Amino acid sequence: MANAAESSVSVRHLANEQNIVFVKGAKKYLLLPVQDNAPESKVCIVVDNRQQGVVANVRLARDQVDYYIPFDLSAYEGKDISVDIQGMPESSLCWEKMSLSDTFDMTNREKFRPVYHHTPAYGWMNDPNGMFYKDGVYHLYFQHNPYGSTWGNMTWGHSTTTDLVNWNYEGLAIKPDAWGAVFSGSAVVDYDNTAGFGKNAVVAFYTSAKSSPWGDTQSQSMAYSLDNGKTFVKYAYNPVVTSSKRDFRDPKVFWYAPDKHWVMILAGGQEMDIYSSKNLKDWKYESSFGAKQGAHGGVWECPDLVELPVEGTKEKKWVLICNINPGGPFGGNAAQYFVGTFDGKKFVNESPTQTKWMDWGKDHYATVTFSNAPGGRCIALGWMSNWQYQTVLPTLQYRGSNTIARDLTLYRQDGELLLRCAPSPEIEKARMQKVSVPSFKVSDSYDLASLLEGNDGAYEIDMTIKNSGASKIMFTLSNDKGEKVNMYYDIMRKQFVMDRSESGKVDFSVDFPAVTVAPVYDTDNIRLRLFVDRTSIEAFGEGGKFVMTNQVFPTEPYNKMSFVSVRGNFTVKSMDVYKLGNNK
Repeated sequence: MANAAESSVSVRHLANEQNIVFVKGAKKYLLLPVQDNAPESKVCIVVDNRQQGVVANVRLARDQVDYYIPFDLSAYEGKDISVDIQGMPESSLCWEKMSLSDTFDMTNREKFRPVYHHTPAYGWMNDPNGMFYKDGVYHLYFQHNPYGSTWGNMTWGHSTTTDLVNWNYEGLAIKPDAWGAVFSGSAVVDYDNTAGFGKNAVVAFYTSAKSSPWGDTQSQSMAYSLDNGKTFVKYAYNPVVTSSKRDFRDPKVFWYAPDKHWVMILAGGQEMDIYSSKNLKDWKYESSFGAKQGAHGGVWECPDLVELPVEGTKEKKWVLICNINPGGPFGGNAAQYFVGTFDGKKFVNESPTQTKWMDWGKDHYATVTFSNAPGGRCIALGWMSNWQYQTVLPTLQYRGSNTIARDLTLYRQDGELLLRCAPSPEIEKARMQKVSVPSFKVSDSYDLASLLEGNDGAYEIDMTIKNSGASKIMFTLSNDKGEKVNMYYDIMRKQFVMDRSESGKVDFSVDFPAVTVAPVYDTDNIRLRLFVDRTSIEAFGEGGKFVMTNQVFPTEPYNKMSFVSVRGNFTVKSMDVYKLGNNK
């Protein structure tokens, strides 16, 4: 075995952009330089003339280095191995920049990284996956590219938290295999050992997405964990559910107590397919939902099916969450939902003529709930972005973030059952400093020159407003560079509006400048909570009766707020500004 002093990297270039990297005395990582706008090359480990694992697609640096990623060699530490790299010219910069290391520095280098929202330590992230709660810990898996900040090499990354605010990166949980990349899915705790993997085993379900010259296929696979979700063993007889449908993915599994069986709901094109099982291994098709229901502007994805209480009653109803891309109310992706009944086999929507949206912003998608949340709560988490521009967001070390956690309940409004998405109370643990603004009246305009001392762009504004005849209640967050986000209540139309077209960096996509609109019910007595975190604003009105999530990229924090009344006047009766942070 080679010692550390003998570790080295050398390269042999072959014809047609074929290359062999000889690694002597492998360390834990081969640090690969990445250029985000470069074409992909194919990278794989070769030992004893045999390919190890699957091929990774990496945008290796050709003429500039944007960042580095760790190519895992830990299984071969101290050994001599080869790395096959295809599709890279001999003249590329990467050959002189790659190196061996026992560590990988994940220190944040991004000015735009949020403070109290979950983000991946590095690399790409989209849909939240496999969320469950067990033994005081919330587990979040996520669609992850560990080899770059663009989409690809879909793997389940893993993070944990005990308070839904402070997140710990736990590494890679489920990696691609012969059946394909690891797409979205869910996880359950099998308390009664129905699958035979062991009592209290964590069982994950995910879509195996395979590409071939004959076309792409998607099927559902399973893996189990006996160490509370840290490591997984893939089921030997994968896949467990197959279909001839082209789009067939994102299984959400849960226990249906009345009939003592498991349910799987997954997306199949523009409908949701429902299956049942007694043992998590053998699945029976039961029904489909979706024809002539809700919005159909794009493919349906990432379903969830949960039973929620109706506020003020002993009644419960089932809610089917259906994420759609494109087809959202303001372009790109969004999450719609349906309220109805479910008998363990079939879901029936009680309002078939209506389309209901969970969030009225541009940046709320792939929203699903935690399995087994404590106290009977239903806690949801979404991906805070939009496929229209996610690939060109102005970050490099990472791309992708999650919304803050939201508690779901149902309430009745004008005879209709609607979904309340309230900020989970745990977010209040992120409060670090409080500034209370005395009550003030706005008959024309009113300016707050500073919201917080030492404002780093991460804060919450909680305010109540009493209207006295104003036709518009307007307020703007801004900074010294003139970057601003305009918001207002349109009293006549009963709408809340957010305009981010001058919010900072907006020129990276023609779809990013946007005005989003939400319906509101009470425009006389208003309570609004704004969660601002460097690159996002989440507006929760009326305790979560409406939510609007939009990303923003100001070049410095918004630390000013101005108010304008159109026609009549209004009074800001209370306004508390909290600096928010994580407590790591």
